[in-house]
Amino acid sequence: MTALTVRFFASLRETVGVAEFDVEVDPPTLAGLRSALATRLTPEQFRAIDVADVRIAVNQAIVQGETPLRPGDEVAFLPRVTGG
Repeated sequence: MTALTVRFFASLRETVGVAEFDVEVDPPTLAGLRSALATRLTPEQFRAIDVADVRIAVNQAIVQGETPLRPGDEVAFLPRVTGG
């Protein structure tokens, strides 16, 4: 198991109800993290973070695809920013 810190920003923080928490994942990939979050969050909370327009950053760098994760990594879920 790999221990990570997961952070949520803006509207995602409001939906999930916390700014961050620690979670253990296996396998240590974004897919493994999604599986861990699917069991920890309510279905509504998970749907809010598991959409295409949510960006994921690992250690403050935006990532895509199957990014490997290491112990102590910080994974942030960021809603798409819009302006007007």
